[in-house]
Amino acid sequence: MPTVKLIADSGSTKAEWCVIGGARKKTVMTEGMSPYFLNTDQMMTLLKTQLLPNLKNIKIDEVYFYGTGCKSPENRKSVAKALKAHFPDAHVEVNHDLLGIARASCGNEKGIACILGTGSNACYFNGKTIVKNSPGLGYVLGDEGSGAYLGRKVLQYFLYNTFDEDLRSRFDALYVTNAVEILDHIYKKPLPNRYLASFALFLAENRGHYMIENIIEDGLNDFFFQHLCKFGESWKYPIHFVGSVGYGFRDVLLDLASSYEFTVGKILKSPMEGLVKYHQ
Repeated sequence: MPTVKLIADSGSTKAEWCVIGGARKKTVMTEGMSPYFLNTDQMMTLLKTQLLPNLKNIKIDEVYFYGTGCKSPENRKSVAKALKAHFPDAHVEVNHDLLGIARASCGNEKGIACILGTGSNACYFNGKTIVKNSPGLGYVLGDEGSGAYLGRKVLQYFLYNTFDEDLRSRFDALYVTNAVEILDHIYKKPLPNRYLASFALFLAENRGHYMIENIIEDGLNDFFFQHLCKFGESWKYPIHFVGSVGYGFRDVLLDLASSYEFTVGKILKSPMEGLVKYHQ
């Protein structure tokens, strides 16, 4: 019998799960399983309600979970406990999402691996392990270039009345919101980073307007300056980008990389295809 493996790539917004083994391949999407926003019991509930109903009659032998917030041993322990509760007989490994990004994009080669999704981060991977990585300060202090970072800028333009009349009317038509509701979501309701990131869609849908292009370029340039420029290896090895924001604004990434004299490697929407290849 072939070994059946469950691979997970989890951001704070969504998680992609893939079962592989023999000729079998099955993909399931759930909400994100971040230990920053969910405790062990909440993660167990998420797995029970969103994942397990899609895995009926499948015995999992090995679980490889790559997730945001899983850099600290305490957070890894919390995620592993939730997984072990539902897969007691399986071998379970929980790793930082950056290692997943590195394995998916670099394989066994040296390179710089970057996450540009709801959150952001970067590391230098030597083909086996992460040698250097950014601190990962989260959406309040960091996450430059991420969906949350760009979405926050959109809301600033809206709330400070910086948008011109055209963009203001487009924003009002799409979101139908106000300052009280926005501040309530950010300061009182759960998962404010996801809420902020949802406004990055406004940028994608209004490309070409100079204000929109400025927000995108400035946000991604902040990522280049604060993260990539801190690694001397950025000028030696290819830089790979994984995540919906990097993929959606890849034209801006390529232009910025050229101005910094960086070599761009892969630009992937999701790391799963690369992770499947790595674990096969």
